[in-house]
Amino acid sequence: MATSRISTQNLSAAEHSAQLRCAVVASTVGSVIESYDFLLYVLIAPLVFAKLYFPSSDPLVGTLQAFGIYAVGFISRPLGAAFFGHYGDRIGRKATLIATLLITGLATFAVGFVPGYASIGIWGAIILTAIRFIQGIGVGGEWSGATLVAMEWAKTNAHRGFITAWPQWGAPAGLFVANIAVLVFSAISGDQFLAWGWRVPFWLSIVMVGIGLWIRLGILETPVFQRILDQQQVARAPVIEVFRRQPKEIVLTALARMGQQAPFYIFVAFIFTYGTTVLHSSRDLLLTAVLIATAVSTVTMPLSGFLSDRIGRKRLYLIGAVTMGIWGFVYFALLNTMVPGWIFLAIVVSLIPHDMMYGPQAALIAECFSPRLRYSGSSLGFHLASLIAGGPAPLIATALLASTGSGFSVAIYILVCVTVSICATVFLPDYTNRDISQEEAYRAPEVSRVPAEAPARS
Repeated sequence: MATSRISTQNLSAAEHSAQLRCAVVASTVGSVIESYDFLLYVLIAPLVFAKLYFPSSDPLVGTLQAFGIYAVGFISRPLGAAFFGHYGDRIGRKATLIATLLITGLATFAVGFVPGYASIGIWGAIILTAIRFIQGIGVGGEWSGATLVAMEWAKTNAHRGFITAWPQWGAPAGLFVANIAVLVFSAISGDQFLAWGWRVPFWLSIVMVGIGLWIRLGILETPVFQRILDQQQVARAPVIEVFRRQPKEIVLTALARMGQQAPFYIFVAFIFTYGTTVLHSSRDLLLTAVLIATAVSTVTMPLSGFLSDRIGRKRLYLIGAVTMGIWGFVYFALLNTMVPGWIFLAIVVSLIPHDMMYGPQAALIAECFSPRLRYSGSSLGFHLASLIAGGPAPLIATALLASTGSGFSVAIYILVCVTVSICATVFLPDYTNRDISQEEAYRAPEVSRVPAEAPARS
């Protein structure tokens, strides 16, 4: 720890810039890998797992059962957020990030070895559920660490939105890589995709973990956390303390995510159920369209983070939420034409309103919490949303489709989630371009309640 302290305090401007670049790269690459690991299940579940682990169920019921296992990974996320949030605020961002990468990657690797129902009966689904639970714990600690490693190396206050948008970009980028893997091994294995082809993308995760581990071992601890150590401000029980000091921020940040997270998993997971059962589209058309959508996010995600630095986090987030509420109806109207071109366009455009919210979201949430409690608070707020948004979304969408037979019932569900997000976001503080490196920033009411309409400039 002493070496890390000396190196951090005595960095030149050029060295600091180099560390910032390394931190952003390490956070982004790690987020890509973690997202690949977690979202690969999203792609495989409706295509393979319903048939492999629930062969006696009706196709739609089997999909619901597969998405039920998928939801388990979200249930365990808040547990991971609390556990790794404690250590992220106690021993540092870097060590915690390495641990989350190993847990998630090894769990994903293990999924590729789980036998199907034909081999071990219901035990296959039980083992898959246990692995998914462990995987969710690792992912629960990843997001805050990746966000803070990037954000707390920022040299100025004016670019936090843009800087933290890159780890956010890891989610669609990981989905992009997962799509490529599924498409490639689907083509290679052909009719054997259900037998063994789907397993290879899970096995490949072990290679990606090795790359991510090598990159993350090369970064230093953040100057903000190092200052907390130097000033002996480390919280004894950060999770308990953040619930005591900033409970409103935890609840509001969780609710603010509903209009972003629920639609995302409808656009990238439920679309395979809707596309194959209602639209009768080909698997390759849907996979390719989602692939292009994630490629579009390589532009819209960092652009949204950049714009949030210019016009304010809350303002852009609210604009994105309103756009999302309208887009849900346009999305299903285009899909229901059953014309391949319109279906393709709907899927490709679907992540743009999502990116308008997700791009500035990391900074919006992390800035709400004081430095010594930031890992715990932001992680809990971010992942508690998984219990009410990300995890249930494909299940709710599939159930709505089964009961109503209409995609517009899902659009109404999206609108409800967006309405909750708008109400919560209005009451969140906006620290755009403010100095958030010191505890004092969270003790002064005039600083902690800056309106989005007039963000300060550095």
